Parts: sequence; C-alpha cells; structure tokens
Amino acid sequence: MSDPQTVPGRIMAAEMAEQPAVLQRILDEGAPKIREVAAQIAARGPRFVLLTARGTSDNAALYAKYLIEILLGKPAGLTSMSTTTAYGAKPDLTDVLVVTVSQSGGSPDLVASTKAAREAGAVTLAVTNNAASPLAEVSEFHIDVLAGAEKALPATKTYTAELLALYLLVEGLRGGDGSAAEGLPGLAAGVLARKAEVKALAERYRFAQRLVITSRGYGYPTAREAALKLMETTYIPATPFSGADLLHGPLAMVDNVSPVIAIVPDGKGGEALQPVLDRLRGRGADLVVVGQQAQVEAASAGFALPAGVPEELQPILEILPLQLLAHEVTIARGQDPDAPRALAKVTETR
Repeated sequence: MSDPQTVPGRIMAAEMAEQPAVLQRILDEGAPKIREVAAQIAARGPRFVLLTARGTSDNAALYAKYLIEILLGKPAGLTSMSTTTAYGAKPDLTDVLVVTVSQSGGSPDLVASTKAAREAGAVTLAVTNNAASPLAEVSEFHIDVLAGAEKALPATKTYTAELLALYLLVEGLRGGDGSAAEGLPGLAAGVLARKAEVKALAERYRFAQRLVITSRGYGYPTAREAALKLMETTYIPATPFSGADLLHGPLAMVDNVSPVIAIVPDGKGGEALQPVLDRLRGRGADLVVVGQQAQVEAASAGFALPAGVPEELQPILEILPLQLLAHEVTIARGQDPDAPRALAKVTETR
C-alpha cells in the first residue's frame, strides 16, 4: 500500500481544492483593505497603468490589463523589466500607477524595477502572497492575496487569488463594490467537483506531442496560463494564441489530428472567437472547448462552465478545469506534477 505522503500530485491536488476557500477569504477579509488601497490610489489620479510580472503572475497581469482598459478606460501596458534592470533606462513615470504582481515577492528584477519606478515618480502597488516580501517593502502600497503557503511548484491557488484581488482593485478604482464576485467561491467548488469529467478529457492528451490553446478577450490570459501549466507539468509543448493571431499564419500548422483547446467566454470574447472556431472545425481539428455549453456541444469534447457569470469574472472559473487537466495528464504520463524537473518555486531573475 502506497504512502499517501508520496502519492504524485497530492500537494497540487490539495492546493487546487483550497481555491473556493481562498476566494471566500479574499471576499471576506481582503476586500475591505483592497477598497481602501484603491481609494487612495484613485485619489492620486494616475494617468495610465503599467503592470510588471513574470510567469503565472504575468498572465494575471494581462488579465488586469483587460480590466483596466475595458472597465476603467485607461491605457495599460506590460513592462519589459530588462529596460530598467539590464539597460538602465530611466523613464518619466510621474503620475503613473505601476502594479507589480508576484506570488513570492522575492524575484530581484521585480524588486529592482519596482524600486526604480518609485524613484521615477510612479505610484507603486505590489500584489503578492507575502506581505513581508522585499517587493512589498519597496512598494508604496501592497495587497495581500491571502492564498496561504503554496508548496507545489505549479501555481494554482495563488493565480486565482491574484485574479480576484486584481478584479476587486479595478472595481475599487472605479468606485464599484465588487459584489458581482460574491458567488464565485460556490461556483468554483462546483467546477472542481467535476474532476471525473476532466479525467476523461485527460486521456485525449496522454500521448500528445503538442497542443494549441486559443481564446480572445478576457479568455486570452486563461489560454496563456493553461499553456504554461501544461508545459511545466506534462512537458508537452503547448502554444497559446489569441484567436486573431492564430488566423494570421499559425492556423496552417493545424490539421485533422491537431489537438486544440479553445476557451470560449460567454460574451464579446466568445463572439470574436467564433470565426476561429469555424475555421478550426473546417480543418478537422480535434477541438475541445472550455466555456459555453452550446460551443462545447458543437466541439469534439469539452467542459461547460456555469452560465450567467459576468465575462470579466469568467477567467477565475475558466482556469480551474485546465489546472485539473494539467494535473491529470501529468499523472497519466507517469510524472509528478508537484515537482516538475528543473523548476524552483521562486525564480530569481535579474
């Protein structure tokens, strides 16, 4: 009989299962602090927003970019830290909000670029899972995502915690109360309870040589995060594309045996993705859909998500079956998703 302490993937599985409780904790304990921080930043009247992150947190930052541009109507960009840390650039960041997203808050380039941004006149905000981190110390403001210690190398609960914290931040910046998110913990629990459906999907990818993952709008950060999770755990090359970019050339590599996962939001992103889905079906691709029920029924297979959720909140649910998929495919391939080869929990880039 195997020791439960040595079962491959047990830590990742436990942390994925914590996500409904983490989301509830943010709503109950974190939201008042986030509203307070948002009010102080809004009073400063930032002209635009720059977002700084690496890895999984970079996908959360991309989600925030969509929120900021769509809901706030402010321009937002993702920074290239090497312009500051390697090239010594000194941009004028007066009245710019710089948001740095990091689970650990310990990567030297994140700390150095945030410190430089503050010295250049920016309003700096750190969004981390570690209130005592070097990043939190050098930032003017800090939001704790309250996910608790994350021990598995693949980030799961910290990612969805970052998404919800960033959503509440943007809601606060525009004077909203974030009440639309109140049902998320229960919905997340319902999605995670459907593990058997994901396990059946995982058999499709056990021997896959490569994957294409696509979406548009708010779903595109999910496509990127899903690709990252699959690559770092299963070692299958998974390429994420915006649906628009997929049509500009890469579609040529998709044939009638190509596995494609499409994240189809219920809203404008899904509408924009429709021509891509039509082209993929026309090429006979093995298309699996995560999202709208009708699109799942029209695909080779898929995972339907709860209806009636605002499109800007759907990414918090979209990623859950894809985290489960990465876990199940990795187990099926005889590997341990808790400890992918050649990876460390805190990546110290400079």
